[in-house]
Amino acid sequence: MPKSHRAGEKSESAEAASITAVSKEDLLAALAEHKNSLLADLNTSLNRIDGKLDCLQQSVDSHDSRLTSLEDNAESVDGRLEKLEACYLKVLTENEKLRTKVTDLEGRSRRSNVRLVGLPESIEGVQPTNFFAQLLQEVFGRDLFPSLPELDRAHRSLAPKPKPGDRPRPVMVCFHRFQQKELIMREARVRKTLVYQGHTFRLYEDYPSEVVTQRKVYKAVMSSLYELGLKPALLYPAKLRITQTNGTRKLFTSVDEAERYVEEVNKSV
Repeated sequence: MPKSHRAGEKSESAEAASITAVSKEDLLAALAEHKNSLLADLNTSLNRIDGKLDCLQQSVDSHDSRLTSLEDNAESVDGRLEKLEACYLKVLTENEKLRTKVTDLEGRSRRSNVRLVGLPESIEGVQPTNFFAQLLQEVFGRDLFPSLPELDRAHRSLAPKPKPGDRPRPVMVCFHRFQQKELIMREARVRKTLVYQGHTFRLYEDYPSEVVTQRKVYKAVMSSLYELGLKPALLYPAKLRITQTNGTRKLFTSVDEAERYVEEVNKSV
C-alpha cells in the first residue's frame, strides 16, 4: 500500500479519536451540569417542603394547645354543670315541699268555708252575712239550728259580676265555728238537693285550686265504682276510699291504683 494512503488512514483515525474524546468530555460536562441543576432544584423543593412542614407543625402545635385548653375548660364546665344540676335538684325539691306546705296552710285556712252555688245574683242584698245565716237556718230547719249559725263573713267570689242571664257567681261563706260547718255539710250530703225560694243550690267544700285539680282526676273512676255498687269517698286532700260490699275499706293514693282495682273487679265479675 502506498505511504500516502496509509498516512491518510492514520489522520482519519486520529481525527475520529479526537472527536470521540471531545464528545465524551462534553457529555460528562453536560451530565455534571444537569446533575448540579437537579440538585439545586431538589434542594429548593426540599427547602420549600421544610418550610411548609414547619408551618404545619406550628398549626398542629397551636391546635393541640387549643384542644388541651378546650378539654380543661370542658372539665371545668362539667364540674360547674354538675354543681348547677345538684343545686337545681335541691331547689326543685325544696320548692315542692314549700308548695305542699303553702297548699296545706291555705287548705287549713279554708276549713271553715263553704261554697254555695246556684243562687241568683244580688239575692243577698246589702247584708250578705245576715242573709245567708237566715237562709241556712230556714233551709236546714230550727231543729238543726235553733239559733242563727254564726258566720264571720259571706260574699260572692271575686270574679267580675256576670251579665244578666249568665251563671251567677258562687257565694263564699265562712263559719265562725268549724263544727257548725261540718254539721251543715253532713246534712247537705244526706239531702243532696237544697231549695230556697224556688232556687236549687248546692254546697261544696272550699278547697285550694291545687287540691281541686288533684281531686278532679278521680271523677271518672268514681263513676265506675258507683256503677259497681261500691261506695267511693274522697278524703282530703286527694285520697280515694271505697267501702266494699263486705263492709271492708280500701284506700288508694293515686288514680292508677283505683283504675287497676276497677279492672280487677270487672274481670272477677
